[in-house]
Amino acid sequence: MRTARPLLAAAALAVVATGAAYAYGPRADARPEAAEPLSKAALKPVGTCVPDPKHPKRQLRGVWIATVKNIDWPSRTGLSQARQQAEYVKLLDAAAARRFNAVFVQVRPASDALYRSSLEPWSQYLTGTPGKDPGWDPLPFLIEEAHKRGLEFHAWFNPYRAAYDAKTSKLPASHPARVNPGWTVKYGDRLYYNPGLPEVRRHVTKVITDVVQRYDVDGVHFDDYFYPYPGEGGRFDDSAAFAKYGKGKKLADWRRGNVNTLVAEVNEAVHKTKAHVKFGISPFGIWRNKAQDPSGSATSGMSAYDSIYADARHWIKAGSVDYVMPQLYWPRGFKAADYRVLVPWWANEVKGTDVDLYIGQALYRVGTRDDKAWTKVGELPAHLALNKGHKQVDGDVYFSAKQMLSNPLGVMDRLTATHYKRPALLPLIKPRGGTAPAKPAGLQAAGAVLRWTASAGARGYAVYRAAGADAACADTDGRRLVAVVSSPTYTTAEPGTYVVTALDRLHNESKPAKVKVSEQR
Repeated sequence: MRTARPLLAAAALAVVATGAAYAYGPRADARPEAAEPLSKAALKPVGTCVPDPKHPKRQLRGVWIATVKNIDWPSRTGLSQARQQAEYVKLLDAAAARRFNAVFVQVRPASDALYRSSLEPWSQYLTGTPGKDPGWDPLPFLIEEAHKRGLEFHAWFNPYRAAYDAKTSKLPASHPARVNPGWTVKYGDRLYYNPGLPEVRRHVTKVITDVVQRYDVDGVHFDDYFYPYPGEGGRFDDSAAFAKYGKGKKLADWRRGNVNTLVAEVNEAVHKTKAHVKFGISPFGIWRNKAQDPSGSATSGMSAYDSIYADARHWIKAGSVDYVMPQLYWPRGFKAADYRVLVPWWANEVKGTDVDLYIGQALYRVGTRDDKAWTKVGELPAHLALNKGHKQVDGDVYFSAKQMLSNPLGVMDRLTATHYKRPALLPLIKPRGGTAPAKPAGLQAAGAVLRWTASAGARGYAVYRAAGADAACADTDGRRLVAVVSSPTYTTAEPGTYVVTALDRLHNESKPAKVKVSEQR
């Protein structure tokens, strides 16, 4: 329930208390602390360097930028193009300053578009009027500015929400829900597309494929909204579709099958269009409880499998996603859904697969009285410390960008100082392939400036700094990584041996080039 969380916090907490538990680039001029001495194990000759698991150099660090209800961006409707751009750049600068390397930007909140589309109308969250042309296409700008700062851009889509208002008369005449009223189901005061209809799946897949074809996105992202959360609108009336397509299945199994089919079709379409584009989902944090399934987690909250028909275990086993990012929006010790219980459960689910695991973190809850634990600045950093005990956890993403700026309880400062002192490369997802660029050529130091020749196919460059014998293993892990830059130059004020590698867009890494920088006088 991420996109509605700030609006529904009180109601959601009441549900949690009853056991239904709604969960809801580094910059080149960043100066990390002095390099730590390498362990004896890491001082082995080239070719036998052993990475220290306590200092991984690959880690996803991201933030969600929600556009629905103007949660994060733009701050309100009707802003000028210049103001919208300035607000967005401010968010990206904050992410880069925290040494993040990815943003997840909501481009389709409810069958609308924050980009120029022939398939769906302009989003009301730009101008205040559904379907009104804002006078510019934001998406190329959003992507380009992210890439300038070494941030991956993941386009975040909501697949089934048709409109925030169930009255179709308020929608533009060209809106798919008005053109195809048989696609929709009214649930509460909102309008949803019926997941049981093949034509709905075709439309959603077409919308996503269109974006992947026309824009330079790095990923396609779904959040936790599939079938509506229970209690929001009574019974979801998909009986006609079930009668036509159910084929003797139980209703719950059929609904899960509908979601699984869409996920598989989107996965295939995305990768067929551009093989390097990642596809992943941030499901509700509880797959199933042990009370419902012995292999479920030792929790007692809402089950995504049973309540919203989202079967993340199936996606993992089928390989129909590149990553899962469960929303573990509860603190340690929370009885219905203990963070300490859920992290190892998810880690075990992806073990032995090519599916990456990132954790969705509840930055929006820090400093609130949702639970006493969130009044303590150390709770969120403790989550990251716990994650280090599970090698399957490859990073964290925070909801949401607004709190990244407001820095509740100074928690972002704490995270930067204790966990993000150095930049990080992106985790490599094997099925997405990619090719390491050629080794940087012509690396030289002119005073305090390193320069080298741009490598063909390089999206960026990793810069490591070491001293003495440490240089042999400088790029083995993250302790010597000082910057990830987009152009073939780096300015340093410190002497030492510098190691530079070229990175493709997926961060496949070339062989290293080295140069020594003498004491500056």
